[in-house]
Amino acid sequence: MTTASGTREVAAPRSRVWRALAVLEPYCAVCDVSYVVAGERSGVGARFVCVPGRLADDESPRDGAPRGEIVEWEPERVVATRLELTPETWTTRIELADAGAVATRVTITLTHAPRRPRLADRLARRAMHQLVQRTVEGELDKLPAHVEQVAAE
Repeated sequence: MTTASGTREVAAPRSRVWRALAVLEPYCAVCDVSYVVAGERSGVGARFVCVPGRLADDESPRDGAPRGEIVEWEPERVVATRLELTPETWTTRIELADAGAVATRVTITLTHAPRRPRLADRLARRAMHQLVQRTVEGELDKLPAHVEQVAAE
C-alpha cells in the first residue's frame, strides 16, 4: 500500500469548498470526468461509476468502468471515496478545516493498494509513491478551479 498527502489553503469558505469537492455532480469540467451515481449523490454508501469525458444524457458508462463508493462522510469536514479498478483500489480522503475568516485548509490523502500484491509491486514501490504524490499535488493544484465552478453563497 502506498499513501501520500498534501495540504493547501483556498480563499473560500468551507461550505463552498465542500460543495465543490464532496458533492458528486454528473460532470466535472475541471477533471473532464463524468459520474453516474446510483441513488443519493452524497453520504456514506453512495455508489458511482466514473468515466473520462462527458457522457451524453442518454449514454451509459461502458461495462468495466471504474466503480466507486463514498466510505466516509462528515459534512463540511471529511469525505472519503474508494475507487475499485481491476488490479488496484484507490482511496481518496479530503479533510477541510477553517483557515481564517474566508479561507479553508484542504488536506488530500491518496492511498493506492494493489488488489493482489506481487513481488513486482514491491520493486516498483518508489515509482508508485512518486505517482501517488504527483497525483495529490495535481489535485491540490486544481482546487481553485473546482471552487470557481460552485456559485458563491
